[in-house]
Amino acid sequence: MNDFWLTSGWHLLERGDGGRLIPGADFMAAYFHRPELALVEESCAAEIALHEKLTAQPFAAVAEAELAALADSDAADNYRAVLAFRQFLGQYDNLQAAYMAIAAGAAISFPPLFVEQLTQIILREIMNGAADAMQVRAAEILFRAQSVTISDGRIMTADQATVQMQAGQQRSLQRSQSPDEVQIDILTSDNKDEYWQRSDRFDTSVDIAYTQPALDGLARVLESWVAHFLELSVRITPMVRIDDENWSWHVGLDSTASAVLNDLYQGQPVDDERLKRILCLFFLQADDGFADQMKGRPVYLGLAMNEVGIITAKPQNLLVNLPLAG
Repeated sequence: MNDFWLTSGWHLLERGDGGRLIPGADFMAAYFHRPELALVEESCAAEIALHEKLTAQPFAAVAEAELAALADSDAADNYRAVLAFRQFLGQYDNLQAAYMAIAAGAAISFPPLFVEQLTQIILREIMNGAADAMQVRAAEILFRAQSVTISDGRIMTADQATVQMQAGQQRSLQRSQSPDEVQIDILTSDNKDEYWQRSDRFDTSVDIAYTQPALDGLARVLESWVAHFLELSVRITPMVRIDDENWSWHVGLDSTASAVLNDLYQGQPVDDERLKRILCLFFLQADDGFADQMKGRPVYLGLAMNEVGIITAKPQNLLVNLPLAG
């Protein structure tokens, strides 16, 4: 069985009833070992003491005075973010329940990065035992921002952070003045098994144009995502355009797609520039579980890039915006 996303923290979690994920001491301790909280030569005595306390007892109480005593205000803010995340998780029985609370609009006092990490961890659970590397790479779209390049009918998506890092390295070596020259390996059906050895590097790109394997892989991931959280069996199929006089329901998988689909549904004008930001369309069908007025009708899904060519997916939208019965 192939392993992947070793740095996600999934391997450190405990398991509850029904495969629910429990953040125990080992999982929480890993946050205090992250580079953002690692001790450096300049760390003051108060920071050293706090770090030793929390790495030994990850759920130990921390007073605001302990944070205020840190000489490095950035380090103190990093501790506050992790502690806020820890406190939030402590309100729920498992990570899935915490994630659903966020999806439903629960107030959070930590950066969105932590939500992205939760998404990755839960996807790692959902995809445990996955045999198709293309599906696993496609799943990255749901928790890591992607840079999009459209050319010759291809819609290439590459990890934004990796693109930026490589562009910076090239500039520093005076080999490039433009991030457009960054080279990211393309994952195809022929070489996709290379992914397993480099899954934590996020350094491959995939084509999500219509009929491409990565787009089908993304559809399968979304089906599993819905089934895991909602215990609802759905079929998700890529499509080219929505041509439905009885269009009844849609879900945007990111804020840009939501805005464009809303305007189209309401009959508002959408210029070509905005329309071209929609990269993928799907229709979702469910045999059971939908409200009466939606039985037998499709739900349309859209994934889009923003005005600067970045996909920032919000897969939580799919969990709270389906027309479920009751």
